[in-house]
Amino acid sequence: MHPVRPLLVGLFMLGVSATPTLAAPSAGDAQRSEHDRVAAYWTPARIAAAQPRDFVKTSTGFKPYARPGGGGGVTGASWTGGGAISKTEGKVYFHMDGGDWQCSGTAAEDGRTGLSVVLTAGHCAYDETNGRGSPNGFATDWVFIPAWDLKPGTFSSRCDSGATEYGCWHATALVVDTGFATAGGFNDQATRHDFAFAVVGNGGFNNSTLQAAGVTEFAVSTSNVSKGANVYAFGFPAAGKYHGNDLTYCAGTVITDQYNSDDTFGVPCDMTGGSSGGGWLAPFNTGTGVGTLGGLNSYGYSGIKNMYGPDFNADTTAVYNKAKTTTNGNQLVAVNP
Repeated sequence: MHPVRPLLVGLFMLGVSATPTLAAPSAGDAQRSEHDRVAAYWTPARIAAAQPRDFVKTSTGFKPYARPGGGGGVTGASWTGGGAISKTEGKVYFHMDGGDWQCSGTAAEDGRTGLSVVLTAGHCAYDETNGRGSPNGFATDWVFIPAWDLKPGTFSSRCDSGATEYGCWHATALVVDTGFATAGGFNDQATRHDFAFAVVGNGGFNNSTLQAAGVTEFAVSTSNVSKGANVYAFGFPAAGKYHGNDLTYCAGTVITDQYNSDDTFGVPCDMTGGSSGGGWLAPFNTGTGVGTLGGLNSYGYSGIKNMYGPDFNADTTAVYNKAKTTTNGNQLVAVNP
């Protein structure tokens, strides 16, 4: 950020010199100031203490910290293929309901210069239990750290300093489906609308965009993930045998969730808490690491060895389109509950 300098009026009348005046802060200055504030919040200590915000359904309802098992296909292996996914998939950190949390997210195409959007889970952007459709339900201090797998967690003082690959980007807006925001808890309604898009501007070490930093943004589709399709699911699981620092993937054939009226999808996967919001890619090129986003990690069931996520549909498109035209300010998009 450039320091604000006084503007001297070059006009003198009646022997009285003009009084210096201060220029109004630019939008870019304000954006950078907010980035600096959020980046300073995410110290190494807060990053280390942030808890996974994931859910698993038991006989008494959804409970925090989903820990599904494994079975079939690739159910939770370290991604060693490199390519675009190693940068495009990242960690998400945010403050909500009095605590600090972690999830996963994926940079998505938005067709603009100077701004980007990041796909994540709705419950990684909005408090579905206490928000009740109010603006107060949105997460705060929300950041995306791409390429976490390349140099995980090795920053010195705040999330945009030290030796992470690029640094962090803070959200200037979070865009969420009202069907999720008004669910009243993580229930069947919430599972069908558990997607969100964060708008991010300049950030990182060099006050640049995600694109300028070298992060590939993936296309979003509402038709590529369906029953029988082959999907690659990515994320940063941080519970159980995982520690949140390794880009992990699952690959397998999509099923529908018979316990949720076949309204949501599942894939064989043993990723645990922290992987919520990680992208489902179909198709996915294992050579280049490029894919099309068509779903995400949302929830699991106790004793069932799958990861489940929402069906991307017209509601997803409405939320995505709103994010692509939003610059600042959180948004609730009124669509079907």
